[in-house]
Amino acid sequence: MTPPLRTERLLIQDWRVEDAEAAFAVYGSEEVSRWLTPLMRPVGDVGAMRSVLEAWVEAQPNLVPPAGRWAILRRDDATVIGGLSIRLLPPFEEDFELSWQLRPDAWGHGYASEAGREMARWAFSQGVEELFAVARPANTRAIATARRIGMEWVGETDKYYGLRLQAFRIRPSDL
Repeated sequence: MTPPLRTERLLIQDWRVEDAEAAFAVYGSEEVSRWLTPLMRPVGDVGAMRSVLEAWVEAQPNLVPPAGRWAILRRDDATVIGGLSIRLLPPFEEDFELSWQLRPDAWGHGYASEAGREMARWAFSQGVEELFAVARPANTRAIATARRIGMEWVGETDKYYGLRLQAFRIRPSDL
């Protein structure tokens, strides 16, 4: 994605290996990882997070837009507060999923919905006709965020990741 995306308060840019410590505050948190789909254990330490970021950074140029993984930074202090991704949902890899993850101390400020709306706009500019988000039924924060992004609930499914999930969809006309 070039150039980085900007919102009033956020910068969305490619991950860097140097972001490992900040990324660990997100993906090393049990509060975050327990909700991720597919199921994911918390990243064990900063070294392991660095390895994950190396893989993401290496893979990024080979992904066909809008697929990818990005860091979310607060513009006022350049602090990494989370991540966004767009990827094809299994098993048929025909639906694109928008997902967001924020470190717990960044929850409740509207960052995920602000970043999610901007990422959706960008994805639609790349020719995507719709994006989906999936959340576990008990993940009330993710469900509320999907709605704040402008996503419409389309039902409950066990189609993705072998989990019972709430599915949401957004189309360009929803923004």
